[in-house]
Amino acid sequence: MKTNSIPAAAEHSSTLPPPAVTLLPVAVLLWLAGAYLRIPILVAPPLAPYIADELALSQTLTGALTTLPILMLAIGAMPGSLAISRIGPRNTLALAILIMTIGSAARGMAPDTTLLMVAGAVMGLGIAMMQPALPALLPRWLAPHHMAMGAAIYMNGMLMGEFIGAGITLPVVMPLLGESWRATLIAWSLPALLVAAALFLPKRDLARPTRKVAWLPDWNNPLTLRIGLLLGVSSSLFFGFNAYMSNLLEQRGELDQLTDALFWFNFAQVVASLLMLKMARFWVGRKSPLIIMLILSLLGAVGAVLMPGLSGIISATFMSFTAGLLLILMVAVPPLLVSAAETGRLSAGNFLVGYTIAFIVPMIGGLVSDASGDIRHAFWVMIAYGVLVLPIAFNLKLERSS
Repeated sequence: MKTNSIPAAAEHSSTLPPPAVTLLPVAVLLWLAGAYLRIPILVAPPLAPYIADELALSQTLTGALTTLPILMLAIGAMPGSLAISRIGPRNTLALAILIMTIGSAARGMAPDTTLLMVAGAVMGLGIAMMQPALPALLPRWLAPHHMAMGAAIYMNGMLMGEFIGAGITLPVVMPLLGESWRATLIAWSLPALLVAAALFLPKRDLARPTRKVAWLPDWNNPLTLRIGLLLGVSSSLFFGFNAYMSNLLEQRGELDQLTDALFWFNFAQVVASLLMLKMARFWVGRKSPLIIMLILSLLGAVGAVLMPGLSGIISATFMSFTAGLLLILMVAVPPLLVSAAETGRLSAGNFLVGYTIAFIVPMIGGLVSDASGDIRHAFWVMIAYGVLVLPIAFNLKLERSS
């Protein structure tokens, strides 16, 4: 009996939240880790023309530079959950960042298409493992009344990472590196190693789990599927619009507006994440803000498809803003509803479902538009999916399990 009490005490002390004086460095670490959830993925679209030109990529393979990592976000969620259950969320996050860095940097050294795609898949696996590790780390680093803010901070980092990766790669980073896409990919990747090392500075949750916990998704828990399906709305709209925006504007004869459209589309999610830093404690864990943002994002998507010119770009930007709020509201839910030991498992199941949807729905939309010859049909497929799952939001029960 005496020997069993020691691990229990150690486990309890390792999960205590840090005192207030350490909250700032913890917030910085969460933000930096969040930023690297998206920077490696969204530096690829601006570099895609240069990569395609050198390696003679087809249109499909050029698109795969972005879509393959998204598919890996779904496939890699379960290895992330397994790692959390065996080595803990901090160690999992550090390992995942290492894998992501190796894959991301290797893209810059790939001599041919095959190795480029393999490196992209490895990078996507690392990012996929990072995603459930971050929410699983919150209950171990933060007090319960700080967890909503912690989720908002790392999601702000993620959405800022989208904007930074997509927005400053061509005008700032690439010119500093001799216009080399290879050097640019490597330069974006390597600083993540410093983030991985810094994760071990906070002196909480250093130990591995003292007992094995379940890691496969609990499909008997309705939140696994329901949150995942709703997460798929936000992700499919965001990634789908990013993927097909140029095609839509080209069909309208407005391709000259693409740069501005993508800038404001991605910047809107930065604004959304900043707003959530202020509103997280009021909105996270409540159903009404979630329903409102879901409806508004669908209305914005409809406006973007129906209205040409500036009105359409404004509607797309509004959709991105509300979809960003929806994303944060969904991702922040698991730590509030289940125990610390179950958070990684629920989050991994949500990401498995959500990013599978984010890959499949836009792909189906693309196939429909190819068959019809009208790119707007790709957007209607994504909107139809959102309408289809809207009743789930109304029936969602956000009560903490015992």
